[in-house]
Amino acid sequence: MTTTTIPTQLDVEGSPLTSSGEMTERRRREKIGLMQIDIAIEDPKAYSRPFTMRVNHQLMPDTELIEFVCQERDAR
Repeated sequence: MTTTTIPTQLDVEGSPLTSSGEMTERRRREKIGLMQIDIAIEDPKAYSRPFTMRVNHQLMPDTELIEFVCQERDAR
């Protein structure tokens, strides 16, 4: 999935992302119970070169889902 219309910051720390930025996500299910997400960021106005991040999510069966609600005060 590639996103070109994105907010002005990538994360809660405030890492910048300009209108020229592009974020590409690649999701893979490596094995049962493990999803791997590779995120590539390219924004020549904010960063000197493209970079990638990897996030691993592990399935935890028989547990309750944890709800996360982003409120305006959390985004600052």
